[in-house]
Amino acid sequence: MDGSPSKINNNIEEDWSTTVRFAGDSGDGMQLTGGRLTFEAAITGMGLATFPDYPAEIRAPAGTTYGVSSFQVRFGEGLIASSGDHADILVAMNPAALKVNIKEVIPGGLIIIDSSSFSDRGIKKAGYKDNPLENNSLAGLQLISADISHLTLEAIKEFGLGKKDGLRCRNMWALGLILWLFSKSTKETIKWLENKFGKDNVLTKANVAALNAGHHHAEITEISEDILRKVIPNVKPVPGKWRAITGAESLAFGLATGANKAKLNMTLCSYPITPASPIMHYLANYELEGINIYQAEDEIAACCAAIGVSYAGGLGVTSSSGPGISLKAEAIGLAVSIELPLIIINSQRAGPSTGLPTRAEQSDLMQAVYGRHGEAPLVVLAPKSPSHCFEIAQKAILIAIKYMTPVMILSDAYLTNASEPWLIPNLSKIKEFPVSFGKTQENFMPFERDSNTLARKWVIPGTKGMEHRIGGLEKDSLTGNISYDPENHAKITALRYQKIQNVKKELNDIIITGPKKGEILIIGWGSTNGPISEAQNTLSKNGMKIAHIQLSCLWPLTENLKTIASQFKHVVVVEMNNGQLVNLLKVDITPNAKSITQVSGKPFRVLDLIAKFTAIKQLGK
Repeated sequence: MDGSPSKINNNIEEDWSTTVRFAGDSGDGMQLTGGRLTFEAAITGMGLATFPDYPAEIRAPAGTTYGVSSFQVRFGEGLIASSGDHADILVAMNPAALKVNIKEVIPGGLIIIDSSSFSDRGIKKAGYKDNPLENNSLAGLQLISADISHLTLEAIKEFGLGKKDGLRCRNMWALGLILWLFSKSTKETIKWLENKFGKDNVLTKANVAALNAGHHHAEITEISEDILRKVIPNVKPVPGKWRAITGAESLAFGLATGANKAKLNMTLCSYPITPASPIMHYLANYELEGINIYQAEDEIAACCAAIGVSYAGGLGVTSSSGPGISLKAEAIGLAVSIELPLIIINSQRAGPSTGLPTRAEQSDLMQAVYGRHGEAPLVVLAPKSPSHCFEIAQKAILIAIKYMTPVMILSDAYLTNASEPWLIPNLSKIKEFPVSFGKTQENFMPFERDSNTLARKWVIPGTKGMEHRIGGLEKDSLTGNISYDPENHAKITALRYQKIQNVKKELNDIIITGPKKGEILIIGWGSTNGPISEAQNTLSKNGMKIAHIQLSCLWPLTENLKTIASQFKHVVVVEMNNGQLVNLLKVDITPNAKSITQVSGKPFRVLDLIAKFTAIKQLGK
């Protein structure tokens, strides 16, 4: 944070930003508190990005490092595409939260702690040998140590809540203090609490009292003399209505909008799994006409039900994460074989098997492209940011119905839960693409194809004169009748492959950030977009001829990419796996591509990428 002691700094640099991380037990409301600060930043019109980080355990033992949940929000002016390498401010509600997150704080950063939680018992549960507040281990950091628990209970005692319920207001006390640090009033958050829980609700009153108490405490104590403050200016945003949106909600909006523009009823058929479930929750809460939810008994049932929806003339969608996608594999192959539109959303998690359910990784790319038995090609798309999920969902629907094929969307745990500002679109300006179902015709051949797309007709069951059979057994390339003929199998395999290759016609436009020729071309996909964008922006300002492409279509790969890559000395692929995209690109796009990978379950740090790109540039000298 910038500024002068005891004074408010009104001088905002062009690329100013700050990062705040809230950390505590899973029941301490850190996600809620971070979400509120996100809103407070959003209404100023500033850029923002968030990073929720929570454990896979439903309820780990309180006070242990296993149960620490955190929420990081970064806001400011200039390019804000990532949630920040390190925190300027850490709010730690207990010793475990401090132990897990202290390494995320910048030198000289500010730590706010609840001193009452640093008892001998709490310190030992967190794995400390002695009290970090007393052993000089926090030297070089600013520290606000307040008995937040006691101060919260004092602030709300008039409302008659028990100690357990009263301590749940601690997060609002901490938020009040944070709002003071950024010279923000509590007015908007009070409105939100009253709208959310009711103005006369005792819990509303208690949380408001705690919020105001934290704000007032900062104002009347020595904090005002020792801690640096900053004003969050009101920035004039692009005209229109803005809101913060997560990737999961953006996908839900995009699916509903795409189905509406295609004039189709849609059913999401899913089975609960982290981190994919929020998409189903959002669609269920919308209660939109023509948008349905079906929770199946298992993953393969969910996928087969979605295929049934498409067979009946609706839009079938199925959503899961890595392990669930594995279980759906046979049914996805069925959709490829019978050539029906199907949207498959894979919200990737880290690791094989159950892995790290709440951590981010991009390790399902090879599974998406090749992970089915037999030759079963499909289209693979990847959104690059939470707001971009809205566009990708619609693009997936358009391709699926135009080419009569399954389309897989590769999201990930970071995109699903992270949020950013989103300009709410004018839906009336989004082009419609209504489906043209097959109509009665003589001598109908179910697998006769469009000469441009190679898609077969989509026929609603019961259409007179167009009765036909479909199924998983290999079929004749025209009649659809079961066929074991070797030449026919070779022919229909080639047709299904070429149909997917034809999708390249929809995806020839590649957006290049930076020069069209130069020293380094960075290629990324998915949620790596934020840190790559900021690293490229910084290095470009310092004179490096560095460009960036974030691929939205991972299969089929557009041939334009080969021409673009040939204009650069170095092509560097950045991804959160052990090099899956780079191996695809090396086949016939850019055989000499270099690879930067990471499998920590967390996003790349911008400074790390800057260092690696700079080192690669030095290789060319």
